[in-house]
Amino acid sequence: MLNKKVGDLLNIQVNKEFYSAYLYLDFANFYKNRGLDGYANWYQIQAKEEMDHALLMIQYLQNNDYEVVLEAIEKPDKKLENFDDPLKEGLEHERYVTSLIHEIYGAAQENKDYRTVKFLDWFVDEQGEEEKNASDMITKYQLFGHDPKGLYALDSEYKARVYSAPSLVLD
Repeated sequence: MLNKKVGDLLNIQVNKEFYSAYLYLDFANFYKNRGLDGYANWYQIQAKEEMDHALLMIQYLQNNDYEVVLEAIEKPDKKLENFDDPLKEGLEHERYVTSLIHEIYGAAQENKDYRTVKFLDWFVDEQGEEEKNASDMITKYQLFGHDPKGLYALDSEYKARVYSAPSLVLD
């Protein structure tokens, strides 16, 4: 049986994951409005991934007979002016999400909820990948993004990104 504290934290995280999707859609809109379709594509796909994360958590809660309560999703409030603002905000946000996943993981360990620990292992790994991707995007922009040809090349690279659904087997 799912521990109440762990279940409540997972339920809260569902909302945080949907917020992440909203935030990344806002980033995609920012780039689309500036003619950077590749960056827009990258963040649209990122938004889909965040929605997948929320849906995986919902399914896990439901599979463990835990009532899911959906809350309102806040409007993104990041001030975006420069091309690299979404990149910096994205890394900061991923670090925040990592801290939330770690909090749930710690609560699951504390309550000897090993099934949830196993479930969260995938999210811990995923957050490592998310932070690395966000950091790499900043590095590439700093190296090449201030040159129009470099920015074009980066935008083309990000336009090639394709969506792939997560492969996580749920109990």
